[in-house]
Amino acid sequence: MTLQLNATFKGFPGHLAPIDLRDAGAQQWQVLKGDLPFPLAIIRQSALLHNLHWMQNFCKERGLDIAPHGKTTMSPELYQLQLDAGAWGISFATVFQASLGARNGVKRIIIANQVYQAPDLDALASLLEAFPELRVYFLVDSMAQMEAIAQWRASRDSHANFTVLIELGIDGKRTGCRDHTQALELARCIKATPHIQLCGVETYEGALATCNHAHDQTHVATLMARLQQLAIACEAEHLFEHDEVLLTAGGSAIFDLVAKDLKPHLKRPARGILRSGCYLTHDHVQYRKMLQCVGERLNLRETLKPALEVISSVQSCPEPGLALLTMGKRDVSYDLDLPVAIWRANLGDTSTQGVPAHWQIEALNDQHAYLRFDASAPVNEQPQLGQLVGCGISHPCTTFDKWRWMPMIDEQFNVVDAISVNF
Repeated sequence: MTLQLNATFKGFPGHLAPIDLRDAGAQQWQVLKGDLPFPLAIIRQSALLHNLHWMQNFCKERGLDIAPHGKTTMSPELYQLQLDAGAWGISFATVFQASLGARNGVKRIIIANQVYQAPDLDALASLLEAFPELRVYFLVDSMAQMEAIAQWRASRDSHANFTVLIELGIDGKRTGCRDHTQALELARCIKATPHIQLCGVETYEGALATCNHAHDQTHVATLMARLQQLAIACEAEHLFEHDEVLLTAGGSAIFDLVAKDLKPHLKRPARGILRSGCYLTHDHVQYRKMLQCVGERLNLRETLKPALEVISSVQSCPEPGLALLTMGKRDVSYDLDLPVAIWRANLGDTSTQGVPAHWQIEALNDQHAYLRFDASAPVNEQPQLGQLVGCGISHPCTTFDKWRWMPMIDEQFNVVDAISVNF
């Protein structure tokens, strides 16, 4: 049984009877006609499918796999699209998130984070027992974490088998072993510990991204050399205990630099796996800037397309040069950049037009966006009460977490499908 949409879901018409999520595309809803209330987060189907296949081809051409980061969307419907397109598995940040994937048919999961708390280990052991075909890989980066797992195992008298990846970190940044010696000692400890097997090495390069080509290329190459060096050392000491070794890295900003050096340099069967997540819907600010840099480095004419937008309505023009929109921090991301107005339309229009250059969103409240504009501009360049304003976003992760569902639209703004969001 799939999700039932009803009046408790933001963006669903409050006067309608509940419907099955799978039937959203059959309702003949047209967004520009106002069939759905605003604010409304929408996904452009054509851009989403373009991004899906662009990234899959990117990986295939380089002999790599992808396990997209599922924390971006927390949407089983989008996971299935990614798996159907050839994704090796799905990545998550927590056991809670991983459980969503497992319950919805994901068979290979990378938890790109440390697992050590007793309730999380309980939940993971339960998942592995409930889904015998499930394979889960999580990160370790310290002897203290290994001790926490041992204490949990003793308190539960558990023989659950865990498969892990050693994480390499960067000084001053996030988690991960800071040097080769520490990581190799940890690998030896894992080999000597029953019911826990080392399967590979992981790192995350996102904190290095600056869009300065020389800086990014140098620092990522150094990090990836460390990854390969540790994997070769572990292989030489026979510390890997799985038939296939996994080497994994790759956020959504400089994955092209990771891809250059992610293919394993090992004698035994091995797989290089990117974990980019935001590529699927992309955005209009942060990742758009980063992908312009990717395009420059690879001499590409086309990369990813923004697929996620939030539509709101002008609800008040209380003074010259200011309009208030019906969206705020509860509806759209603001952690990296404010949203940007990209198009406008009057209710009932069959198409949209771009906004004047002087339209700028300068602030957000919980439920309002402050749209500033040139009060001396012609009337037809000023926002009007009831006008629809389509906004691009920066950082899709923190827009998805504000919605429980999103309609998918075609180029004419007809709703053709829908997804659930499960934060």
